[in-house]
Amino acid sequence: MLFLEYPPCSTCRKAKAWLDEHAQEYQARHIKENNPTYEELKTWQARSGLPLKKFFNTSGQLYKSLQLKDKLPAMTEEEQLRLLASDGMLVKRPIVVTDETVLVGFRVSEWEQALL
Repeated sequence: MLFLEYPPCSTCRKAKAWLDEHAQEYQARHIKENNPTYEELKTWQARSGLPLKKFFNTSGQLYKSLQLKDKLPAMTEEEQLRLLASDGMLVKRPIVVTDETVLVGFRVSEWEQALL
C-alpha cells in the first residue's frame, strides 16, 4: 500500500494514525517532495472511479492563487492531469493506493470498507 501524505497536514497525520492503529502496512511518500507523475495520476484516477476534480486540493493556497475554480472547467482532462503532476500541493491528500483501489482524502467509513 502506498500512502501519499504532506506531513504537516493534520488530516494526513490522522489518516496515518488510523493506518497504524489498524496494523496496515504502507510505504509513506511525501507528496510535495515526490509528487505524483502524470502516469500515476491517470492510472489512479481510473482505478478510483472518481472524477478528476476530486484529486485537486480545492482548499489549498496554490489552487486558490491560480484561480483554478474558474479555470478547471475549461481545461481538458489531459491539461488537468499535467497541472496536478506539476506540483504535489495541488493534489488532495492523503491518498492511499492499493492493487484494488485508490482512496482520496480521509473518510473513516470509506477506509474501513476498502482496507479492513
